[in-house]
Amino acid sequence: MRVFSLLTALLLTAPPAGAQSGAAPLPQVQAPAGGSGTVPGEVQPLAPGARPAEALPQLTLTPAIAELERLEYRSNGFIEVAHGVALLPAGDQGLARRRALALEIASRALAARPELSEVDVSVYDRATYGGFGGPLPLFTASVPRARLAEFRAYAQGQGSYDRVYEGGAPATTPPTVVARVREDALTFFGSASERLRQSLTQSVSQSRGGERDGLLFRGPTNRRVAALTFDDAPHPLYEPLLLDLLRRAGVRATLFVIGRNAVAYPYFVRDMVEQGHEVGNHTYHHVRLPGLSPAQVQAELAQANAAISAVTGQPVRYFRPPGGDYSPLTLQVARQEGLTTTFWTDDPGDFNNPGDAVIESRLVSHLRTGGIVLLHDNAPEAIDVLRQFLRVARERGVTLTTVGEMVAPR
Repeated sequence: MRVFSLLTALLLTAPPAGAQSGAAPLPQVQAPAGGSGTVPGEVQPLAPGARPAEALPQLTLTPAIAELERLEYRSNGFIEVAHGVALLPAGDQGLARRRALALEIASRALAARPELSEVDVSVYDRATYGGFGGPLPLFTASVPRARLAEFRAYAQGQGSYDRVYEGGAPATTPPTVVARVREDALTFFGSASERLRQSLTQSVSQSRGGERDGLLFRGPTNRRVAALTFDDAPHPLYEPLLLDLLRRAGVRATLFVIGRNAVAYPYFVRDMVEQGHEVGNHTYHHVRLPGLSPAQVQAELAQANAAISAVTGQPVRYFRPPGGDYSPLTLQVARQEGLTTTFWTDDPGDFNNPGDAVIESRLVSHLRTGGIVLLHDNAPEAIDVLRQFLRVARERGVTLTTVGEMVAPR
């Protein structure tokens, strides 16, 4: 009773819904209509105190390819992958041209750097290019070194190739974007009474573990199992590095996929399923859902489900709201879409780039049975420390696995 009274007092003196302690209410920014300019998810604000991400090494091709904006590469300690971004002007965007440009970039990169295991290429429209979260690419391709000849034949019109996206994604209506920092803490947006009920639900769920009323805050604690999860998947440079590390360790994870990324990089989503990983919903545009209309929230979840299932052939079971921001409407729509809203217990802040040693220390110190670890598949420091973290988990006898396997009854 004393705990309940203290909790009630705390909630009734908490900041108004939609505000952080000491912060002004969150602004709403209307995305421009017509698909031009900034689109949902194009600009993701950083949390206070975040450090810039590392500068990736660039591969310079001689002679230069005029359309090639950049060609970055990175290693996970076992393999090295490059990602080229090319920008095509209007009037020079036919499929044959896209294929030929991707082939030139991939083949010349592999020839220039023998250490590369794979080259991934994303071809965009120069006029509307807005970065990885902006308008979708016109064409993407994943070219492992061992499959270069096969890709060359495809690019020259002599066969098919299964690791490409040839454009033609259906248009989606941009929702209103709620500006927020990245994942920092779970934030529930609601009235005082709704916050009270939700806090009680969260407290009970975190204490007992397991799914409850379409919510999952923590897994069961009676088995030495924890869930390993990654948000914002898939990324064309980091995804092959991440999947390679998990494959070598024999670990399965849940990857919360942004719907638009599943459309642009379907072959990486197929790789996830083929390697035994679980694919979750992280909205279609990676937008904060509180503040959106019911129709917009429903569209974000339904479109992401459709994009993911179109690739995997499987229903989506788990959903994670971007930023950990959610409301009664978020939970209601998620249940209607057949999704369990899944949060986390351990967030080492990999997207804030605090340094490998800090990330590793946080991961190891918070490792627990029933825990849900939050990492990002496109965070460089997550790639750096993952191998060691997986080793420590094995030594401590904690099996890291998917959300579904963690909560499955035994």
